[in-house]
Amino acid sequence: MGGEESAVGRARLTEEIRTLRARRQQLVDELRRSDTPGDRGDAAQELQGGDELVAIDDRIAELAGLLAGGQPDVGGLAPGTEVSLRLPDGTTQDFRVVAIPEEIPPGAEDASLTSDSPLGLALAGSHPGETVDFPAPEGKTRVEVISIRPPS
Repeated sequence: MGGEESAVGRARLTEEIRTLRARRQQLVDELRRSDTPGDRGDAAQELQGGDELVAIDDRIAELAGLLAGGQPDVGGLAPGTEVSLRLPDGTTQDFRVVAIPEEIPPGAEDASLTSDSPLGLALAGSHPGETVDFPAPEGKTRVEVISIRPPS
């Protein structure tokens, strides 16, 4: 990823962390205010709030790890991998694998795929000449792998 694209991706991650931290503080404040005896509905709401806190904390940790230079823990292709595929209509298309959607440069949405997407996961371990099937909105789709170029 180029410097400008990287800066934009980092800014998006930083903004998401800021938003998540604000939401987390809001939840903590709500849970503290509701720390009075109540009915089962109140208890259920507190449990839901606790679950949301855990999910927010997990996402903040994941994003902070990415900002620190880590890679997401997924079983798909490595970010930066370039893949050429023959699509069901016979055309070929080149894709670039990214770790998270925020790394997709504006205008490159149709030429990018995330490593943990159904296609990204289906391509893991595949080789040129093989066909892979993956679930798509229109149903099971099959593509032929033309080439896979790992990041340098």
